Amino acid sequence: MQTEFVIETAGPGLVEFTGQVARWLAGRGDGLLTLMVRHTSASLLIQENADPEVQDDLVEWLDRTVPGADHPAMAWLRHTAEGPDDMPAHIKAALLPVSLQIPVQDGRMRLGTWQGVYLVEHRARPQRRRVAAQFLAER
Repeated sequence: MQTEFVIETAGPGLVEFTGQVARWLAGRGDGLLTLMVRHTSASLLIQENADPEVQDDLVEWLDRTVPGADHPAMAWLRHTAEGPDDMPAHIKAALLPVSLQIPVQDGRMRLGTWQGVYLVEHRARPQRRRVAAQFLAER
């Protein structure tokens, strides 16, 4: 079984879409869920969903690790045609996962108590991101 989730972002940050995935999986039994973001400047994460400061700190860490192309330390970048966030977004997507596999039992993801599924937006402007999903049911 396959589907696609469309996630609207507001610029850099984490957008939780655990609920959308959970609704799609409900009643599907046991198996393995694979998610893959269909873009080269966004990522996927399983991360804490209890304290929003975790997400803020992750975005800050990414920005400090890979600043925009207009930062003096990034003067070496060549791929800047789409703006100073373009190539840094690709680098961030290369550092973080673009796909996830999650075990499913009784139609529910086997996530921990404080875990949620997130799309991580690396571009400066709002985007519409697509995440492909495939559920392989046990026989």
